[in-house]
Amino acid sequence: GPRGFKGEPGLRGLNGEDGQPGFPGNDGLSGLPGIKGETGDPGFAGEPGRDGLPGIPGMKGVPGLPGAPGRDGPIGDSGLPGLEGPPGQKGDTGEDGLSGLPGNPGQKGNVGPPGPSDFEAPVKGARGDKGERGFQGMPGLSGEPGTRGLDGLPGRDGLKGDPGLPGMPGLDGPPGEAGVDGVPGTPGGPGNPGSKGDPGPLGLSGPTPPTGYLLVRHSQTTDVPQCPLGQVKLWDGYSLLYIEGNEKSHHQDLGWAGSCLPRFSTMPFLFCNINQVCNYASRNDKSYWLSTNAPIPMMPVGERDIVPYISRCVVCDVPANVIAVHSQTLQIPACPRGWRSMWIGYSFAMHTAAGPGGGGQSLSSPGSCMESFRSTPFIECNGARGTCHYFANKYSFWLSTIENNEQFTTPRSQTLKSGQLRTRVSRCQVCMKDV
Repeated sequence: GPRGFKGEPGLRGLNGEDGQPGFPGNDGLSGLPGIKGETGDPGFAGEPGRDGLPGIPGMKGVPGLPGAPGRDGPIGDSGLPGLEGPPGQKGDTGEDGLSGLPGNPGQKGNVGPPGPSDFEAPVKGARGDKGERGFQGMPGLSGEPGTRGLDGLPGRDGLKGDPGLPGMPGLDGPPGEAGVDGVPGTPGGPGNPGSKGDPGPLGLSGPTPPTGYLLVRHSQTTDVPQCPLGQVKLWDGYSLLYIEGNEKSHHQDLGWAGSCLPRFSTMPFLFCNINQVCNYASRNDKSYWLSTNAPIPMMPVGERDIVPYISRCVVCDVPANVIAVHSQTLQIPACPRGWRSMWIGYSFAMHTAAGPGGGGQSLSSPGSCMESFRSTPFIECNGARGTCHYFANKYSFWLSTIENNEQFTTPRSQTLKSGQLRTRVSRCQVCMKDV
């Protein structure tokens, strides 16, 4: 129902007891020291005496009497005022206010009856009637307010109010327990066939089933390259160019899967003889790897310092054959009709190193089309020492540009400096047949 009426105010509470006196405030900060007094005037100089004979060294004198105290210096400046102390407790109740001014005198009473006529001592007359009340005096000065009185007694309960209006609907209760399963209905008849739906969106191309065609791609960076969209990655690894053992070399076509070794070592092979003995990292054999564009180091690098210089590669299963085409100009060649582009690059033909070492790329192989041109595209690693470095006897060979009017003519000698190297290097493109 609605709330009842407010009860009557309670009786006035008794006056509270006086509070305790407050604590004294904290002392103020000490004043600053006074200014140093002025030095006294020097005395008059005495007349110089005559030089006396040197005396016998005297005994150690008794300590002198303390000197007279110096004059007082001027009074120092006043110290800073002390910090404000905490508020004291409530003081005692003040004394009563002054009495009001006296009222005006009352009116004169009536004359009493005459006394007796004999000569006896006069008898005191009866007391006259009480005079009227004087005017009200002026109000006294206000006293200090008293402390808070005790709470009054609670008032009586109010009368019962009228019934309230209906409340808002309550929140939904928790779900009830599951009812008992009903009796199974009779099977319905077959519905009418629905109308044909709209064609669904074109799905993503699924992975191509293995075909036996392999694509090898070298990033010439420390990043592993990606296979074309929808093609299957077989493995990734490190780009091996060729190996040299017993002063003989064997190169790898960079378009073949054998040029992408899953693991790296400066000595990825060992040699065995007819005496049933195999030796590993015991001779001055070498391995050569495609390198990155990291700056050429001043000294050979070893162990983990080799990582930034070795190119990464990936082997992919693709649905069709892959070839490289070369323009022998600065123009990017177009793929043949029915073929699509995989990447463009520069026409890498051959490489040599110390002694008879070296090799070449098949110009139809994707390995002959390097995505980045480097005058030093590979690094030599000494197997037994475990170090890698760029040496001056390493050469790379690239297809050059040939203009139409330069065919069947004597080539003109030319030296290209840094910044002009790409002006005579043929461009190429790797293409895959559409299926």
